[in-house]
Amino acid sequence: MAPRRGRWRTVVAVLVVLALAGLAGFQAYQIDRLGDRLAATDRRLAETQSADAARLDGVEKRAEALEKQAGATFNPEAVASAALPSVFRVRAGQFTGTAFAIGKPASGGGTNLFTNFHVVEAVWEGGGREVFLERTDQRFPATIVKVDETNDIAQLRTTGRFTGLVATREAVKSGQQIVVVGAPLGLADSVTTGVVSAFRDARDGSGPVIQFDAPINPGNSGGPVINGNKQVVGIATAKARDAEGIGLAVPITVACDGFKIC
Repeated sequence: MAPRRGRWRTVVAVLVVLALAGLAGFQAYQIDRLGDRLAATDRRLAETQSADAARLDGVEKRAEALEKQAGATFNPEAVASAALPSVFRVRAGQFTGTAFAIGKPASGGGTNLFTNFHVVEAVWEGGGREVFLERTDQRFPATIVKVDETNDIAQLRTTGRFTGLVATREAVKSGQQIVVVGAPLGLADSVTTGVVSAFRDARDGSGPVIQFDAPINPGNSGGPVINGNKQVVGIATAKARDAEGIGLAVPITVACDGFKIC
């Protein structure tokens, strides 16, 4: 009986070994499958993260575009608010018009300003050089420094220090929105809005002019014509007689090139 018992033990041992081997193989198979599933999950997660990152990038770009669009929206109130502290009624003898501070502080201190020559013409031709800048109940003496009769521009200087408006060298375009600040009929701090109608040569050969449709009246002469970026594009100089919506301005580049104070 002993040999038979030994054989059974051997058979049992073999069966146990086979079972253990099968179990080990099954576990290895399961581990391999689990590894494949984990790898697939990692790939899906990476793809999802990549898609999320792409969507987030798209959202950020759309947000930036909206911010730029909002920044480009024409805001005449903001333009006027920025410009008004630099704009004055100018009184030259019996005549009034508008003048505005331009550029950096004048050499030696003080402020440079532009206005139209025809506003100060009577004083200049009479040999005088002093005019006055007015705002509400304030009055500042100013001196006529230089004139350009052909382009109807005059440079003033005052010892007071005021923030100069920024001039742009970019060409205006038809349809571009603008703000005109001035003192029509002596009414200081008046603001009107409109668009550039055209950029054309003056018929009298005095040089190029900007045509715009913002309402202006006597007293607006010498005031700044300002774009949506709060930059001066021209100096209001005249309106067509017996017609509404036809204002004319000297391009600011003409003034800046001629006077070198921008």
